Amino acid sequence: MQLRDQHRLLPMIVGIGGTTNPVSTTELVLRAALRMAEERGARTRLIDGHFLARLPLYAPEVQVRTPVQEELVEIVRQADGLILATPAYHAGISGLLKNGIDLLEDLRDDARPYLSNRAVGCMVTAYGWQGGGTTLISVRTTIHALRGWPTPLGVTLNTADRTFEESGAFCDRRAEEQIALLVGQVIEFAERFARRHS
Repeated sequence: MQLRDQHRLLPMIVGIGGTTNPVSTTELVLRAALRMAEERGARTRLIDGHFLARLPLYAPEVQVRTPVQEELVEIVRQADGLILATPAYHAGISGLLKNGIDLLEDLRDDARPYLSNRAVGCMVTAYGWQGGGTTLISVRTTIHALRGWPTPLGVTLNTADRTFEESGAFCDRRAEEQIALLVGQVIEFAERFARRHS
């Protein structure tokens, strides 16, 4: 097998989410998940809160796309699997992430429309457990609407508890294990689907 063929078979996992605070728990957990994916042999791309904040508000009647909008759509188009991370704001998905997701309407007419045939791992951070649970349901429902496959495991993290050391390493081993399991499910689905269609 040629090197370029080997590279093509490595799954591309795209992480989307975060906040405008680059050291928020949401940002840290998304970056940690992508590092885990790389350790398992996947290629990764990150669309973080800083990137999402540059997107204009999605307006369905506007057909012209900015370069940053085009970039987001093209990155997701190439994805074999996705990992989404959002803070729970008033028991709902953040406006930053929702605005980016709304732009995926541009994938409607693709050969793989929307998020078809892609597993999506969903992670939610919240100050308290109640908001995390309701937001996770909302994110998973949105993925279903986009024809994606939410992984069996969704992860909620209570930011009232400490998850990361100042170095960025996990101090909550249970959270680390859950995120590793979620990442494994995303990659396993991506690899199985690639084998079916190779």
